[in-house]
Amino acid sequence: MAERVICVAGLGYVGLPLALKFARKYKVIGFDIKKERVEELKRGYDRNLDIEKKEFEDVSGNIEFSSDEKVISGADIVVIAVPTPVLKGNRADLSYLESSSRTVGRNLKKGAIVVYESTTYPGCTEDFCLPILEKESGMKLGEFFLGYSPERVNPGDKEHTIDRIYKVVAGCNDSVADTLVEIYSVVTNVYKAPSIRIAEAAKVIENTQRDVNIALFNELAMLFDRMGLDSEEIFKAAATKWNFLRFYPGFVGGHCIPVDPYYLAEKAVEVGYYPNLILAGRGVSESVAPFVAKKIVKLLVETGKPLKTAKVLMLGATYKENVPDLRDSKVEILINELKDFGITGVTVHEPMLFCKDTVFSAPNTKALDKYDVIVYAVNHKKFKDLDVLSHLRDKGILIDIKRKFKREDVESRGFVYWGL
Repeated sequence: MAERVICVAGLGYVGLPLALKFARKYKVIGFDIKKERVEELKRGYDRNLDIEKKEFEDVSGNIEFSSDEKVISGADIVVIAVPTPVLKGNRADLSYLESSSRTVGRNLKKGAIVVYESTTYPGCTEDFCLPILEKESGMKLGEFFLGYSPERVNPGDKEHTIDRIYKVVAGCNDSVADTLVEIYSVVTNVYKAPSIRIAEAAKVIENTQRDVNIALFNELAMLFDRMGLDSEEIFKAAATKWNFLRFYPGFVGGHCIPVDPYYLAEKAVEVGYYPNLILAGRGVSESVAPFVAKKIVKLLVETGKPLKTAKVLMLGATYKENVPDLRDSKVEILINELKDFGITGVTVHEPMLFCKDTVFSAPNTKALDKYDVIVYAVNHKKFKDLDVLSHLRDKGILIDIKRKFKREDVESRGFVYWGL
């Protein structure tokens, strides 16, 4: 029903696009505790560079942004979209879920539905979040209601936007689930799961499956390198078989793929099952940056370039292409590994960064020097017109993490090529 008011709490990569889509039909309140973020959104500016100003303008009459938690009390539906990172030791960090549940709980009106979008382990919504909501609101489930619809946002991906995918929804009862089907159908296609726990499990295995598959290709790439074989050529040949599933080796960073498996693994151990494959995959992908660092050192030694004076350029630092997000960037790990070998002359060119307080520099392309090693780490669109090889010194080394270059093109110009 169009008269419903929806509050989206948490206006990051997940919450903001969802709020704007809801505002096509419903009155929407966008709530975030960060005042600076709210003021930017009021001006139609998204610092994540994911939403164009026109998208704000198209629904300006249906949405308001606020950092005042009291606005939550005016909502019939409250959607919580906050991060679920990991702590040191890769333990689940539920602090964002806890604090947001407290905030929503103490401002929750009777009869409202609270929907969680955050990725977590099966049982978290009902066993961890619900008691907080009940305590803070002074109500019991039945006086308010609970739902879950796991986010499927892929930052920087303009093809699989929220209105072009399926959203899984689930509720604490059939009536709530049906209401969520109705509401989310305004945004995109909807699949109704039979329970909140099943929806939670479905989400966490989506990312775990991808993580394990990438880990296999990372392991194969490192193995074939040891054997002196080009893994990319092997993968291309294998991909001619109809049922071969192609994935790509590389750095696995960000706030989803390398994080979510730990949530499932922690729950698995809690119920008495040790998830060998899941954790092995994590270990493999975490070893890629140190492996690349050792490869760079080996190639520098083989080409007679002293480590202490070697100049290295990292092209890209964000966890994936075309996003200004450094969370769990493996480039930082690579830089630190190189420093441990005495290689301190490292420059990072990251055109997507807007943060000034980052460890990464972002020099103007025209100011780039000549380097002994260039690591093509992130395939940003902004690198399309950059003549990468022109910035290599004599007998320079190109480390092609993304397999963007052809070996013969690099070697024909007298440079050394290595691809993951």
